[in-house]
This record gives sequence, C-alpha cells and structure tokens, in this order.
Amino acid sequence: MSGRSATPGIGRLLAGVTWAVLLLGLWLWGRDLGEGPGGRSAALTTGDVAAVGRPLRVALPPARTPLEPAEPRRVEVPTIGIDAPVVARGLDDTGAIDPPPYATPRAVGWYGGGVQPGAEGAALFVGHADTETKPAVFHGLSAARPGAKIRVTRADGKIAEFTIDDVRVFGRDRFDANKVYGPHRKSRAELRLITCGGNFDRKAGAYTANVVVSAYLTGVTEPRDS
Repeated sequence: MSGRSATPGIGRLLAGVTWAVLLLGLWLWGRDLGEGPGGRSAALTTGDVAAVGRPLRVALPPARTPLEPAEPRRVEVPTIGIDAPVVARGLDDTGAIDPPPYATPRAVGWYGGGVQPGAEGAALFVGHADTETKPAVFHGLSAARPGAKIRVTRADGKIAEFTIDDVRVFGRDRFDANKVYGPHRKSRAELRLITCGGNFDRKAGAYTANVVVSAYLTGVTEPRDS
C-alpha cells in the first residue's frame, strides 16, 4: 500500500477487495490475507511459516484468568511505538469484513463480530502496514518480539495486558486459518495483531505474506476511582 501505483483509484479498489476478505477469510474459512497497491515491502519475510527473530529461553509469565467481555477502545505496543485508537469493523453487504478506512490509517480495526479482548478465545485486530503515500499503524509490526507487552484499554475502564508469545510471517500460498487464528490453548484469553507482509505482487493484487503477532492475557489494571 505505498504510493507507487500509477492508478491510485484502482490501487485503492484492490486494497479494499483484499482487506474485505481479511477477517472473514482468516477467521472463518482461511482465505487469503493481503493489502494494498504498495510497491515496497511492508514487513520482513522469513519463509512460509517462520518465527521472526524469536529469542531463545524467553521467560514468559503465566496466563491470567479471562475477563468478562468488553469492547476495546485503544491498543498500545510500547516497544514498537504503537499507540492507536481501535474501531470495530463488521460485515458489509457481501458478507465480508469492512476494512479500516484509509482516511484513518493510524487506527486499528477489531473484528466486532468475534471475541472481545480479554475474554476467552482469540480476539482479532488488524491494521494497515502502509497507505499509498506513507507508513501506517502496523508498519513496524514484524519488529515485535516475544515477551513484549500489548495493552488494550477496554470500554469497562480496565486495561488488559497481553504478553507476546509468538511473531510469525505466513506465506499466503499455504495459509491455515484454523491453525493460525484459532486459540492456541484452551481457556485462555488471546490476541492477534495482523497486517500484510512480504512484497506486493502486482499480478495478484496482494502482498505475498502476512505478519501475525500472537499474545495471551497476563495481567489487568483496574480502572481508577473517579
């Protein structure tokens, strides 16, 4: 999704089409994930299914008991400079997921028809890696590392803290949605941050890979008394 396309209107249409199947495809049927008309690499690609710089012997904290459901309002990944509002995304008239709008490239989309972050199961967050002219909210997502924290501010005032336990790049040609986007462990509250990766394939109208950051609930900050 960079600005190198000679036909921005067509480029945005291609981006919209590929983003429209993003969550519906990955969450329900395992179709392709991709984005935008960009000519530059959106994120590091290390193979079909490969860990991105996974440190050895990273001590990870125990999982916390899941919370009651509440919608997200903001997501932060301090180690890579992400601090963004969250907008709920639903299905459009065709039954596909409505993508995060290009007018708000710094916003993160949350699949409002799925799991709410902090509740049991895997909540899905998506963000653009870039637009036609500049980097977007998840441009540096592949730099995330296991052990780092993700904080999600929720509508109930609680801040759910997740610990990253996996960062991977998945090639689109061998994508297994159930394996990647389903819960990794039963009875846990989990989180996925998703964006495009690899290089933009102009013939296919999509990026060649996807960056997936997985995390699980390890803490919660209660709202302050007013």
